Amino acid sequence: MNDTQTLEELEELLETLRKDNKTVPIIVEGDKDLAALRKLEIKGEIIRFNKGQSVSDFCDSIAQKHQKIILLLDWDWRGGRLNTSIKKHLENRVECNITYRQVFAKRCICRTVEGIPSWLETLQRKIKVA
Repeated sequence: MNDTQTLEELEELLETLRKDNKTVPIIVEGDKDLAALRKLEIKGEIIRFNKGQSVSDFCDSIAQKHQKIILLLDWDWRGGRLNTSIKKHLENRVECNITYRQVFAKRCICRTVEGIPSWLETLQRKIKVA
């Protein structure tokens, strides 16, 4: 897949994420991830994982408020462990969408949610130069 195709796929993915986020909250790891999604014009509810809270307590509070969530945690080692833990704690209580995380992990050179805007800018520059 070339840079143009990658950029097009990511832009389509972001458009779908914007639509889904109108009704389904996104869970991210921290403030920088939240800021990156806002920069990408994702305007719906975004929930930061509260590091002062256990995964179990965090998931209990999510399960009380939501039937569906989008898990968009970093695709590095730490994010992978947290993704698995949150999914396990929400199992049979909340529908977890991890599709966005999987596609970003395949198509982005960056390893974090906060790196997505920079990666998109890099792709746009590379395409203009080509």
